[in-house]
Amino acid sequence: MVEVVKLDNEITIVMEKVSYVRSISFGIFVKNGSRNENSNINGISHFIEHLMFKGTKNRTAKQIANDMDSVGGHINAYTTKEYTCYYTKTLDSHFDVALDILADMYFNSKFDCEDINKERNVIIEEINMYEDSPEEVGYDLLQEAIWKNNPLSFPILGTEESISEFNSDIISEYYKKHYRTDNTVLVIVGNFEKEKVISQIEKYFGGFKRLDKEIILKNSFYDKPEYIKSSVKKEKDIEQLHLTICFPGLKSGSDESYALAVVNTVFGGGMSSRLFQRIREEHGLAYTVYSFASNFSDTGLFGIYAALSPNQFNQVYELILDEISALKNEKITEEQLNKTKEQLKSNFIMSLENTSSRASNIGRSMLLLNKINEVDDIIEKVNAVDTEKTTSVIEKVFDLEKMSISIVGRNVEKLN
Repeated sequence: MVEVVKLDNEITIVMEKVSYVRSISFGIFVKNGSRNENSNINGISHFIEHLMFKGTKNRTAKQIANDMDSVGGHINAYTTKEYTCYYTKTLDSHFDVALDILADMYFNSKFDCEDINKERNVIIEEINMYEDSPEEVGYDLLQEAIWKNNPLSFPILGTEESISEFNSDIISEYYKKHYRTDNTVLVIVGNFEKEKVISQIEKYFGGFKRLDKEIILKNSFYDKPEYIKSSVKKEKDIEQLHLTICFPGLKSGSDESYALAVVNTVFGGGMSSRLFQRIREEHGLAYTVYSFASNFSDTGLFGIYAALSPNQFNQVYELILDEISALKNEKITEEQLNKTKEQLKSNFIMSLENTSSRASNIGRSMLLLNKINEVDDIIEKVNAVDTEKTTSVIEKVFDLEKMSISIVGRNVEKLN
C-alpha cells in the first residue's frame, strides 16, 4: 500500500513498503523540466541535473561517487520535459547514506564557474551524440513543429547556442525559483520502517522554506499547448530513412489511456502487432517499426516510427495508412482484446518486481497528477476496457486530417 505524508513546508513524501526485498529505491522528483524554460535558457534544467553531480559544499564529485560506491549503491538522474528525477538504490541498511548524499546534492551544489565550463563541453558532446540518433532527431523535430508556440517544443538538452550563455548567476537564480517545496516529491520504495524514514527525511528537508506564492505564480509556464499539424524533413547523410508519424494523443492520467494502451499494443506495440507483422514479417520492408504513446500532464501524442530503405518509403507509408484504415474499419475483436489485456497486466505486474520502476511510476504520478493509482485500481481499469472503448479511442486518435510527419535521411526533399 502506498502512503503519502506531507511535511509542514509542503514537501510530499510517498512511501511504499515492500517487506520481501532487502533494498530501498529513493528518488527526489522535482516538477521542473524543459517545459519550464524559455528560448534564452533552453536546456538549463538538464544542465542543473548534470551540475548536481559536480560537487557540493561538503563533497567533491569524486566523493559523491566514492560514498555511493562504498555501500555498493547506485545513483543517477534524468530530465524530462516536465520534471527532473534524482535517484538511488541501496541496501535497506544504507538508506541513511543515500539520503545524505541526495540531500547534500539538492541543497548544497556549488554551481561554480569551472564546473559549468567543463560540463558545457560535456553537454555539447551529448547534443552531438544525439544528432547521431536519427530516430530521436525525427521525433524531436516533429515535437518542435507540433508544439511550436509552447515551451513543450523545446529540446530537453537545449542547443549549443542557448547553453553557451549559462553562468553561475543564471543557473543559481533559476535553481532557487524552480527547486521548491511545493513542487518536490520524495519517494521511498522498499524495506523500511515508516516512522524512522519520516524522521530521517524531516531532519534534512524539514527546514526547507516555502517560496512565496506570488513568485510561484510568476514562474508558471503551463499554458496548454495547441497541436499544430506539421510536416518536417531533415537531410542527413545516413543509409536508412527514418519516418515518424504523429497524431494528437491523450494527457497523462486520462481514463481513456487504458483503452489507448490496448490499441497501441494491438496496432504496433510488439512483435505480434499489426504493423510489425504486416511491414516486417509479411513484406520484409523494415527492420524496426512500432507505435507509441507519449503523454504529458495536459496533452499527448500518439506516434508511429519506422526505419527503412529510402526506395521503399512509398510502400511502407501506404502500408501504415492501410493498417490505420483496417484498424478503424475492422475494430479490435474480443479475442484480441482479451489477449492484449492479459499482456498489459502481465507486463505491468512484472515491472513492479523492480523497486526502481515502482518508485519512478508513483513519483511521476504524484508529481504530475497529484494522485497515485494502486495496483488493484490499475488492473481494474485495464479489465474495464471493452470494444466500445477501444473503438472510441481509435476514432479519436487516428484523425488523418491531423496527421503530422517527419522524415530524416538522404534526398528527403524528393519524397512526397
